[in-house]
Amino acid sequence: MPKKRAKRKHTVIAHLQAIELFKAGSSIELDIYASKQKIGTLMIGRGSLFWYGRNRQIRKRISWTRFADMMDELAYGSK
Repeated sequence: MPKKRAKRKHTVIAHLQAIELFKAGSSIELDIYASKQKIGTLMIGRGSLFWYGRNRQIRKRISWTRFADMMDELAYGSK
């Protein structure tokens, strides 16, 4: 009996501003969609990342250290 494939809920579209991320001002921009509706944009750069929520004009800066702390908490629970 063939396995059932789960429907894809999320889609990510990448925009590269520069191929070499070690250069200042270069970044990768990821547009993130759930069920064909945009839920936000994640800009990944050398020093930090930025999050734009759905239909937001102001971005939220998150340092790599803060991002690692947030992911650790989500993955492993609070300290």
